[in-house]
Amino acid sequence: MQNKKYAFKKTTILLALVGALTSQSVHATNWLMLQGTEADHQAPRANVWGFVQAEFQKTDNTLLKAGPGKGSEAAFNQIAPQLSSSQSFNIRRARIGVRGANFPLDNKTNYFLLAEFGNSGITTGDNASQGQLTDASVTFNHIKGARVRAGLFKTPGSEESFQGIATFNYINFTNATDRLLIERSFTNSSDENSRSGPVSAVRDTGIQIFDAFRIGEWEHSYAVMLGNGGGLATTNQDDDLDTYAYASTEKVFGGTTGPRRQGMKFFAWTQNGKRTIDNESGVKRTRSGLGTTYFDGKYRLAAEYITAEGMIYGGTTGARTPENGGTFVVQKEQKADGYYVDLGYRVIPNLELNIRYDLLNSGTAIDAASGTINDAERQFVTTTLGAQYFFNKKTSVRGNYEIRSIEAPNAPEAAPVHTILDGVDNRLSASITMVF
Repeated sequence: MQNKKYAFKKTTILLALVGALTSQSVHATNWLMLQGTEADHQAPRANVWGFVQAEFQKTDNTLLKAGPGKGSEAAFNQIAPQLSSSQSFNIRRARIGVRGANFPLDNKTNYFLLAEFGNSGITTGDNASQGQLTDASVTFNHIKGARVRAGLFKTPGSEESFQGIATFNYINFTNATDRLLIERSFTNSSDENSRSGPVSAVRDTGIQIFDAFRIGEWEHSYAVMLGNGGGLATTNQDDDLDTYAYASTEKVFGGTTGPRRQGMKFFAWTQNGKRTIDNESGVKRTRSGLGTTYFDGKYRLAAEYITAEGMIYGGTTGARTPENGGTFVVQKEQKADGYYVDLGYRVIPNLELNIRYDLLNSGTAIDAASGTINDAERQFVTTTLGAQYFFNKKTSVRGNYEIRSIEAPNAPEAAPVHTILDGVDNRLSASITMVF
């Protein structure tokens, strides 16, 4: 039964990716170049920029139906980052930065600075601040084919996490991105306190060699990076460094440029590192993925498959909130895989309708004694229906309705976890994004 089940899962994943790769109808922007470089001989010395994102999110606040927390709030039905309410207005992001070239001293050197002032995982947790530096890097463009970027910046990887958040097509990330790529830091693997720092925000401090090469209509890009593996606001914690590698190839349509460039892209990436937790060093943390994007001004499509091994975020015990006795959990020797398929259609130039299906199988490591997957596995499935309206190039509103479910496929039939997970609510959200 287990083999049949996983054969079906893998077949579903492959069919989804094959469908995406062969589609003739997503933004194909080269985020590696857009975020790491400035236009040659055109960049201002200092360009102040940023964006504000206000939102409202709501669930039905179904209480826990079983377990030690029965009758109390369920963590999965509360709004992040505080997990203290099932409905809330929030200024999730308020970022301001400056970027440019240090012309006339050297027009081949450019810089990028950005700070977060909103209420999110970046600005909460021990040692975080309401005014958290997220990016601070310098790029040297002196060597043809091998640009060098040094400092704190987004790591090359998943398209969803790599994409500029101001042009992100949904309000919340997929399950795979949220639980596998946005790293939370804890002192212990089961820490009854809060996070020991801000979330990583898929960023690291280190050095990267990268570039893009245009051959006809196709643009080929690569990046290799060496970093601390510590996320935001930290130095290296354990003498182990993380390695990152990324490659993409993209057919650019009609000479379009900018964050909504039109084209068809294929990409692959991998990240490898180690962490120290519970006084144990050398705990593995690896992530890999591949996918495709397509955008022609009317139709948009994206699909990506992600795998993970080693340290994986496990939520809270019994799905309880920290205030109700729940403790955050990090699984140290686990596996996971997930994928998403995302479709968009521009009804009119200013209105796009969206649908995204994402699935995450978390905790799929084989038990050495029994040879089967243990009951730690959780399967997260979310279908998001959405719409976004563009008032202009810099102001947009989005509305999402997420149909959510979580299952424990290997837990005993009578286990209370099934009753607990039956209480997962759908989620309604709306946001407005203003870029300046």
